[in-house]
Parts: sequence; C-alpha cells; structure tokens
Amino acid sequence: MIRLTEIRLPIDHPPEALPAAVRRKLGLKKTAAVEISVFRRGFDARKRSAIVLVYTVDVTVASDAAHSEAKLLERFASDPHVRAAPDVSYKPVAMAQAGFGGPSVPGGTSTPRPVVIGAGPCGLFATLILAEMGFRPILIERGRAVRQRTKDTWGLWRRGVLEPQSNVQFGEGGAGTFSDGKLYSGVKDPFHLGRKVLTEFVAAGAPEEILYVSKPHIGTFRLVTMVESMRAKIEALGGEYLFERQVTGFEIASDGAGQRQVRGIRLDTGEEIATDRIVLAVGHSARDTFEMLHASGVHIEAKPFSIGVRIEHPQSVIDAARFGTAERHPLIGPADYKLVHHASNGRAVYSFCMCPGGKVVAAASEPGRLVTNGMSQYSRAEFNANAGFVVAIDPERDYPGDPLAGIAFQRKYEELAFAAGGGTYHAPAQLVGDFLARRPSTAMGSVEPSYKPGVVPTDLALCLPDFAVEAMREALPAFAREIAGYDMADAVMTGVETRTSSPIRIRRDDTGQSLNTRGLFPAGEGAGYAGGILSAAIDGIKIAEAVALSITGGTGRGPLVRMSRDSAGQSWEG
Repeated sequence: MIRLTEIRLPIDHPPEALPAAVRRKLGLKKTAAVEISVFRRGFDARKRSAIVLVYTVDVTVASDAAHSEAKLLERFASDPHVRAAPDVSYKPVAMAQAGFGGPSVPGGTSTPRPVVIGAGPCGLFATLILAEMGFRPILIERGRAVRQRTKDTWGLWRRGVLEPQSNVQFGEGGAGTFSDGKLYSGVKDPFHLGRKVLTEFVAAGAPEEILYVSKPHIGTFRLVTMVESMRAKIEALGGEYLFERQVTGFEIASDGAGQRQVRGIRLDTGEEIATDRIVLAVGHSARDTFEMLHASGVHIEAKPFSIGVRIEHPQSVIDAARFGTAERHPLIGPADYKLVHHASNGRAVYSFCMCPGGKVVAAASEPGRLVTNGMSQYSRAEFNANAGFVVAIDPERDYPGDPLAGIAFQRKYEELAFAAGGGTYHAPAQLVGDFLARRPSTAMGSVEPSYKPGVVPTDLALCLPDFAVEAMREALPAFAREIAGYDMADAVMTGVETRTSSPIRIRRDDTGQSLNTRGLFPAGEGAGYAGGILSAAIDGIKIAEAVALSITGGTGRGPLVRMSRDSAGQSWEG
C-alpha cells in the first residue's frame, strides 16, 4: 500500500476528482484500477477566497509488470509525498498468563491485580489496554457512572446545586466528557497509539470521520454513550469498575534499603485492596488526592498552569475573520483559532481549548469556589464561539517553595470569583469594552452570555491577579490584529478559568514509575504528562504497557519520561 500526502483539491470538488488526482500523481492511466482510503483530510484557509482540501490517502494499485507498488515506490523514491503506508494497527507489548489475578494454585502465588485510579480518558484507556492484555484491572472512580453524573452536572447548571464528587471534573469519563471533545494533539506519536484511541472510539459509537478529519471532535452527548460502551467492553474482558469510592491512603512498605513499594490502597468506604501496581490517573482537579500523596511522601513538584477567563464572540465574527465569510461549509464547519501574545510584563497570554459553536459551562468541584470551562456538542451549532483567554503562571515566580502552592493559588481566585458572582455559582462577567476601559460592567450587550446558571456584570479585576489583568488588556488588541473583531466592545468575558492543567507534576522514571515509590505509575493530565482527551488517552496506553512489562518483563517501546508543554509552557492540546 502506498501513502500519498499533500493532494490538494478545491473544497467543492466532485467525488471523481480524488481518484483522478491519485492517478495523475502516480502517472497511471485513467483506467488503472486503484483502491483509495482517506487517511487524513484537512484544509488550507490561508487564501480565504480559495479554501482547498488537503488529503493524505492510502492507495492500493492493481499489480502488473509496469505499475507494481514496489516499482512505483522505487520511481518516486525522491518524492517525500509518496511513501509506503505504515502499519498503524495496535500490537500489545505483553500478555498475561492464563488465570492472572485469580486464586493461587497449590504451591504457587497469585500476582495482585493492577488498580487504576480515575475513569477519565487516561484511566479508561489504561484499564482497557490492561484488560485486553489479560491483566483483569480494577478501576476505582470517586464519582458516579456517566448517566448519573450527567444529571448531577445539570443540577449545577440549572439549579446552582454542586455535587462535590460528581460534576464536570469528577465521574466516569473525566473532565473531557463535558468539553468540545477534541481528539487532536501536538504530542509526538511514533507508535500510532492515537490511532488505537480513535479506533476504539469509533467502535464505541463515535462517527467514523474522526479517523480522517484533521481536527476530529465528538461533543458531549456522544461521549456519554461511548464511555458506557467502553465500560461494557472492559467488563467483558475481566476488568472491574468500583464507582463512588475515593482512595484515601496507600499502603507503602520499605524493603529495608530505603526502597518504597506500594502494597495496597485504602478507600473512604473502609475497604482495602491489596495491589503492588497502581496507575494514578486522577486528573487535574483531584486536590485532596494530591495532598494525600504529598503527605505519604510521594515525590511531587509544582508545575506551571494558567489563569484567566472564558471569552465569547458571535461565531459569525470568527468565521468571517478566518474564512472570509460567515457561511459555514459543511466540510470545514465553524472556524476555530489559536492565539499567543507575549506581553511586556513577561507573561504569555494565549487562547486555550477553543470551542466553536459552544457554551461556557460551570466547572466547579469544591463548594464556595467558582470555575468556568468550555463545551460544544458534535454539531457545534450554538450562536457563540468561546475559548479560554488565559495567562501563564510560573511556580518559581508566583508561588515558590511549596509543591502544593499552586492549589492554594487556584483556590484563592476561585473563591474571589464565587464572591463576585454573588455566592450562588452565578459567574462574574464583563464586556471587553468595559474591561479595556477599566470600568465595571453594569449590563451585558449584544453578545448573550451562555454560562448557566447565569452571570453577574462586574469588574473581573476583582478576581484575577493584577499581572494577568495587565497582560490580558495588552493582548486583546494584539489578538484583534489576527482575528478582526476579537476586541469588539460587546464580547463577553466570564471568570474564572483556573483548570487549564494540573498545578503539580508527579515525576516518573523511564519505567513509568514514581521517582521514589515503586509500583506507583503516575499518568495523564493530573500527573503532568498530558493535556486533553487524546494525549491523556495515549499516555494511558503507554502507562498500561509499562505496568504490563513490569509484571512480565521486557523492554517495551521506550522510556516514558517526556512531559507536556505547548507554546506557553502548558498542555499538549487546546
């Protein structure tokens, strides 16, 4: 099979144009038999008057003496856009012996089953891969199953009632369940683990297009049913789910030479589970778990994150600025954006987790503290576009000396936002024009805020650090030079956004284990190794493989020490 890249066609090309372009590229006759599979379809909108589709395709050519695939590859050896198609299928690195995790046989012992803590994308895929390899994992989730969790989340949005253990942050599916459902990432993926993630999502009910569009997304409603389908598959493979259980402590033993080794976990229900391998995939908001780990002596470091607001514009304004028209073409959908400005006070200001045609949502997880996030459905059909408009934070500069100080930093501004919104989970909001003019807003304008349960017009400087306010005021006109209308007076800013990524990192070695606690495998966004659904799921696969190899022996695919970053020093995605 041959892979062709950079096949460019007009956005409204007829179906026969693609095979014709493939034949032209390979120098084949018009009648030559070819089978074409689209591997990736993106678009180039740099010339707004002539947007083109850009294809990567895998081609099977009917073999004959003149045009065998081998000869075609030899002929195009110097062309970087013609290559042999790689094998992107997933291959397990290990398999458990028959009966793994069952009762010990006479004269033998039973290896304890691995435990995964957290049912977000990272924990979900760690559990799935371990189950597929026959290791019968146990998945522990403090929150509720996704259907009940959805009801609890709507309770906050509609009635202002927060369930601290079942909300946007906690529960089956993780924080990504109530998001735009983005499935793209800047993470390097030489072993095509992302393809495994997308393939499993399609098998669970996601649209097949996520396998080939350049910026795939799912949306909240589809994610709910997909998460349930994947749970059923995991249970059929011997995995076990324990909902509404929170890990409150670890059993850690010493071998006498200073080597710490996990031996089990304690739950808030009083249950104890013996295990010597724990995947820690708790997400970026498990603050009490971070505190428990620190108290247990697990090595933790402070990590950069960001603080800011969600900013809303009419989606038509973004479409016109990016595509030259407010009309959405069905193949490209509503426009998105990604912006960065380096302010004169030394702070990076950037857009984060942009949600075309979406809503701003309440994402609090602790009473008396207010947090915002963005969400879209698959259709992305809402009137407004929203994105995080945030400022990077540096631990050494902003809260040095304490690995947990970032949590206190977040809580401070979440409490100020809760107070500024009136103490009812209504959010503080301000018009961009008022923010730039340094005056409080007293009413909203032409852009209707989408946040529920509602907003309170105010001055966002009351609940943001001074350095962030200064940098954001400088960034707005700079962003408007890239997106016309970005600083429109009636655009709405809703505060605060504090959960861009985890405030801590639990560093791991090249075997995937904690630097000072063997058997503990930190993973995903909460441990500082991912930033979004896809990169978290990929990390879950990597860490599941590390657990399997620690049981069976072997070298696997390589070391697991790489950490997350982007242009502002933050997460892989958004």
